[in-house]
Amino acid sequence: MKLEGLKVVDLSWFLPGPYLTTALADHGAEVIKVEPPDGDPGRHIRPPDQRTSVFFRNMGRGKKSVVLDLKTAEGRADLFRLACEADVLVESFRPGVAARFGIGYEAVKEKNPGIVYCSISAFGQDGAYPGRAAHDLALEAMTGVLSLTLGADGRPAIPGIPVADLVSGLHGLSGVLMALLRRTTTGKGDYIDVSMHEALMASCANVVGSAFTDGTQPDVKNQRTTGGSAFYRVYDTSDDRQLVLAGQEMKFIRNLLTALGKPEFIDLCEWPGAHQKPVMDFLAATFRGKPLAHWLKWLDTLDICYGPVNTLPEAIADTNLVKRSAIVTADDGRKHLAPVVRFKDEPSRPLYREPLLGEHTEEVLESKSKLV
Repeated sequence: MKLEGLKVVDLSWFLPGPYLTTALADHGAEVIKVEPPDGDPGRHIRPPDQRTSVFFRNMGRGKKSVVLDLKTAEGRADLFRLACEADVLVESFRPGVAARFGIGYEAVKEKNPGIVYCSISAFGQDGAYPGRAAHDLALEAMTGVLSLTLGADGRPAIPGIPVADLVSGLHGLSGVLMALLRRTTTGKGDYIDVSMHEALMASCANVVGSAFTDGTQPDVKNQRTTGGSAFYRVYDTSDDRQLVLAGQEMKFIRNLLTALGKPEFIDLCEWPGAHQKPVMDFLAATFRGKPLAHWLKWLDTLDICYGPVNTLPEAIADTNLVKRSAIVTADDGRKHLAPVVRFKDEPSRPLYREPLLGEHTEEVLESKSKLV
């Protein structure tokens, strides 16, 4: 596999760091997950699934679990030894904590100059809020994302997935791979500082226009992707289900409005805004006239962008995901989300099994030579 032979020490919890290191493990890296004596908190996120949570099953798979008590000198010494033999270290402590444990970048780099060391934190290592704790929702609020994500009552609504966590993990992954690529020519590692706050802010490029140009908040009702377009919107059907239109290119607009006998509405859809209300009202009334299954069958005959609002059970049973084996059933009967990146040559071969707590402690510690 692409990353076979790569040694990774994973000191991260919850989603950003584990999302990164799971991608590395899926493609062959040896990922040593260092856990406290009571285990990674992700093991206990409910609902439980046999020996651990579904969350940890997907974020812990293919990794080795080593239990170390970092409150003890022995635990810190063992961790330092692991770091000095690693290619990559990923940590998600608050700024300064890793250094206090004796495994900060400078200390590890002195013994292991090729280390690629990635720190993921809420606000960055030298930000204005260095000691402040934060999870995804706080960052979605602080970046303005929640101000654009409104419920039916007009108030900010909690998004269904933790986007700040996910994009931070992906930025961390890209940084690690870039640093590893450079190391092949220079022999030098590097330090990667990923701020979740910045990672989510950087994801707002398509909505930050008016804030940049004249310092004003975008009018959500008139924005192309937040409700101002008839062709980027959720519509009810007669059976209390929903579908979305999600393509604003004029060719898609022409195709649907022509098929519905309303070509006179086409020119109204060139720009988002309140002037599209007649189109929205027409489409809303039209889609309310028949059940979801009818519309899906009919829309499939047209070249437009659309989709049903699926429940999660419906989503994982989707024909496309099934055909592409995006949901994998392991030998033990449990389901996993398959790796997204697919290589034609040398594909991934994930180990669809998460480790027991401390399962590999003895094996890993005995195999590491004494460097200090």
